[in-house]
Amino acid sequence: MDKDQIMITGIINGDERILSNFYKENIRYVQGYILQNFGNAEDVEDIFQDALVVLYQKLKSEMVEMRVPVTTYFYGICKNLWKNRLRKKQRLVVDDKRVYFEEESNDIIIHNIENKEREHLYRKHFQKLSSENRKLLHLFFEGKSMKEISKITGYTVGYARKKKFLAKKQLLKMIEQDPLYEELKVVC
Repeated sequence: MDKDQIMITGIINGDERILSNFYKENIRYVQGYILQNFGNAEDVEDIFQDALVVLYQKLKSEMVEMRVPVTTYFYGICKNLWKNRLRKKQRLVVDDKRVYFEEESNDIIIHNIENKEREHLYRKHFQKLSSENRKLLHLFFEGKSMKEISKITGYTVGYARKKKFLAKKQLLKMIEQDPLYEELKVVC
């Protein structure tokens, strides 16, 4: 049995040793995410426990088909639970002895978190491109015309256009194969 299957079986059976190891291996990732996104230590514990219950229920019902490691799937549950909690939370604002709830701030926070995740996904895969392709796309994203790009790179305009197309296609393929892409696609 592989490590993931052992972990899944242990979670379903409530194996204390497996659950303890699962906690130790995953708490720092959940903690890092929540603390960076307006949470505190209590939120980390709450979300971790809630996500573990969700994971257990999904695994027990056999309604989930694991296409990613169980830890990646669990981390996605934690992130979604945290985003939902932020959406539901209302910030209390005290101004000139008046108390009111500010709802828009949470929408802005959620939007900023999701943008940060999209940017991270893009940058991660952009760095995997060859330096030649990174340079070509960088010039394109700067707004340079294909004629300018061809002068800078030494390619013909037609070849520069083809290289740009292939580089964008390669980047999109890498992004779409990332498990985070599926998660962000659901959010949007």
